[in-house]
Amino acid sequence: MLEITPWKVAQVVLMGRELDRAEGELRGFFERLTDDEMIDLVAIMWIGRESFEPGDLVEALRTARDERTTPSADYLLGTPHLSDHLENGMDSLGISLVDAEDSLMSGR
Repeated sequence: MLEITPWKVAQVVLMGRELDRAEGELRGFFERLTDDEMIDLVAIMWIGRESFEPGDLVEALRTARDERTTPSADYLLGTPHLSDHLENGMDSLGISLVDAEDSLMSGR
């Protein structure tokens, strides 16, 4: 159902934790994602902050697609606790980021 891979979400999580140093890099990463992947990130973030339940993923995706009024990158970068919400959202969907984060941190 999700177009974005756990590895890409993990990259956003890690860069988001260093936002004051990595905002430019994260913006560049967002520019390389497809519209569907950006919509997935918004929906995952909403689930992680409990605006939607995990079982409402389809509705969250539809809402993210239909109601965007600002560029998704700006919206996500302006969201407090983005990394935490993305991790919580993926966990709520039953998708662990641990292996992807470990791989990114070790350079594998």
